[in-house]
Amino acid sequence: MHVGGDYHNIAGGDITSKQNLEYNLRHGVKRLTAEISKNPEGAWDPDELQRMKDNCDKYGVVFEAIRMNSRYINLLRKGPKRGREIDIIVGNIRKAAQIGVRIITYHCEVIPYRRNGKTTGRGGTTCDSFKLEDDWKNVPMGDEGRVTYGDYWERITYFLEEIIPAAKEYDVRMACHPADPPGLPFGYQGVDEWDSPAIFEAIKRYESIVDSPYNGFQLDLGNASAGLRIRRPKCCRSSNTSANGEKYIRYTCVTFVAVLTISTKSFPMKEKWTFQKLCESRDTQFSGSICPDHMPSHPDDPGGFQAFAFSY
Repeated sequence: MHVGGDYHNIAGGDITSKQNLEYNLRHGVKRLTAEISKNPEGAWDPDELQRMKDNCDKYGVVFEAIRMNSRYINLLRKGPKRGREIDIIVGNIRKAAQIGVRIITYHCEVIPYRRNGKTTGRGGTTCDSFKLEDDWKNVPMGDEGRVTYGDYWERITYFLEEIIPAAKEYDVRMACHPADPPGLPFGYQGVDEWDSPAIFEAIKRYESIVDSPYNGFQLDLGNASAGLRIRRPKCCRSSNTSANGEKYIRYTCVTFVAVLTISTKSFPMKEKWTFQKLCESRDTQFSGSICPDHMPSHPDDPGGFQAFAFSY
C-alpha cells in the first residue's frame, strides 16, 4: 500500500503545479488522483493530460488516477443521446491509457454528495455530517426528476456493458465510489438509490453485471461504515459493526480493488476502526493508494493543508 493524494486538497490552484507537487512530496505523497479542469463534463483535452503527466514526471510523482465527472449517469437515460456519452467516456479511457494512467474513479450518483450538518471535533475542528431529515419525503426533487430502482439499474447495466470491455482493451481499471451518503430511502429527492436497501448486496450486484477485474470500486471506509451500521446485509447479520466491515473490506479488496479511500466522515468510529480496516486490507494483499478524503476543518487552517498533512 502507498499514500496517495487527490483533488480535495490542492496548493497553488493546479494539482500538478510546482507548489502542489512540492507540498505533497514534503509529506510523503508520490501518487496523485486528479480531476480534469478543461471540459471536465465532456471529452478530456489530451494536451492538458500530457502537461499534467510531464509535470508529475519532473518531480518523480506518479499520475496514478483520474476522477470522472458523475454527470454521465444522468445522461444515460434511454434514448439516442446516450450512445454519444458512451463514445466520449471510451475516448477518455483511451486518452488516460495513452499517458499511462491506469485507474479512473467515478461516482454513480443521481443525487450529488450530500451533507446537512456539522459536528465538533478535537481542537475546535468541525466535521461535516448527514442526518436523514425527519420530513425527508418533502425534500425537493432534484433536476433529474423521478428515477426508479429499475431505471437506475438499467442505466448502470448499460454503462458497465459498454464501458468495461473498453476499459479492459486499454488496461484501465474503473473504480466506482458508492453513493454518499449510502442507502438513502427509496424516493429521497425522487430517486431510488442503487445501493439501497443494503450497500453490501448492491456492491455484489454491481460487480456481477460484468465480472471483470476492470469493474472495481473505490473503497471509502467512512461510507462503508455508515452504510453497514445502518443496514446489516443478509449475508452478514452480525450485530457487530466490525464483523460486517471486515467481510465488506475482504470482499472488495480481494475481488476488484482499485483505490482505497479513508474518510473521517464517520468521526465517531475514531482511529481504531480505520486502523483495523487497513490491517485487513493489507492481509488481502491490497496494493493500491490510501487517500485522505474529507478532513476536519478549522479557521486557522484555510484550505485544509494542516489537516491533510497530518493525515498523510
